[in-house]
Amino acid sequence: MEEEEGWLKQGHPPDSNVLKNPWQIAYLKRDSAGTAGDSKSNGRTIKGVTNMFKKVTIQADQRGLLFHKGSYVKKLIPGTYHYLLWSQPTVVVLNIAKPFVVEGKDLQLFLQDEDLLRELDIVRVQDHEYVLHYEAGQFVQLLKPGVYAFWNILKKHSFLHTDIRQPELPVEIDRSIIPKLTANTHSYEIASYESGFLFYDHVLQRELSPGKYFFWRGPVSVMVKTIDLRQQQMDLIGQEIMTEDKVSLRLNFVCQFKIVKPVRALEMKSFDEQIHIQLQLMLREYIGTLKLDDLLKRKEDVASFILSRLREKSEEFGVQFLSAGVKDVILPGEMKDILNTVLLAEKKAQANLITRREETASTRSLLNTAKLMDENQTLFRLKELEFLEKICEKIGSISLTGGGDLLERLSSLLGEKKAASK
Repeated sequence: MEEEEGWLKQGHPPDSNVLKNPWQIAYLKRDSAGTAGDSKSNGRTIKGVTNMFKKVTIQADQRGLLFHKGSYVKKLIPGTYHYLLWSQPTVVVLNIAKPFVVEGKDLQLFLQDEDLLRELDIVRVQDHEYVLHYEAGQFVQLLKPGVYAFWNILKKHSFLHTDIRQPELPVEIDRSIIPKLTANTHSYEIASYESGFLFYDHVLQRELSPGKYFFWRGPVSVMVKTIDLRQQQMDLIGQEIMTEDKVSLRLNFVCQFKIVKPVRALEMKSFDEQIHIQLQLMLREYIGTLKLDDLLKRKEDVASFILSRLREKSEEFGVQFLSAGVKDVILPGEMKDILNTVLLAEKKAQANLITRREETASTRSLLNTAKLMDENQTLFRLKELEFLEKICEKIGSISLTGGGDLLERLSSLLGEKKAASK
């Protein structure tokens, strides 16, 4: 009996399955055939053993970590373990389907145990990295800088390291998992009618074709600028310009263009404003050499001149100028009244001229008719009949008696009535 009681403190039965550390064998035993609490274990009877042991069971999907007074000792495989109540061990049971994490303990503490490391996949994520964690080929999580451990007993783990100093997501990352990475990524979209330019820390990297691009949120500042390649229109509204004859007027001008070299447009500060200023200067240059009347007559010439001058600047701006034209010429109120008066006088003179021409033509026509009737008696009689017809239309009835030429009697009768009325 004294032999068995000594085993409980510091020894062990000859055939017991216990851990081999000198202090460890005093308190921990794993069951093989029976339990440490059995009164007949190995054919021996140990008085008072049952109440001196505590049992720990580790399932097949678990592993145990044995600690003694806070210090890690070793890994425990599945089974049932018993330890003496006074020996002060601690067993931490972990689920091997979950990441290897021991609360309150640094992972480095366990990395010296080669037996434990055979069942772990260790991944170290550097400060400039993100690591994508996959289990059996399926994305699980994004790992940020640090050291991680995962049990490799039930699941196969794989890891994709990405350097966030190169912010664009690598092509190896399946686009279908990007919605799961939104907290750590941002995106830019280039439309089909645009050209994009990628900047890292305000330094131009390359031109981007239409599409959607994804970038890590990290130490590098990412910016994308887009240039619209569609046909655009620029309007100059109410430009105040003075003509050669000192008439101040306002002009509305329009210009259509299309960017063909977006890099040039990107290199210019306030690209639209630059073109706007060029248009202003060209208009002032040309219109300042014209009098008001010439301007009103030659608006198309203004458009042709401006368009030709703009095309000289095409290479500089990286732009194809398509068309240009004067929309409106707006005169001051007084000048408008003067021009209206002049226009009215001109139109009246034209009307008088037309009236005189018509009167002259009418008189000439009457003269020619009279000459013809004088020379041709038949024509004269036809003309008389024409007039008689018109007169008869306004007379209710006419009675004639006696013989003679009816036409002559009717003509004489009408002649007498006219004389009497006078």
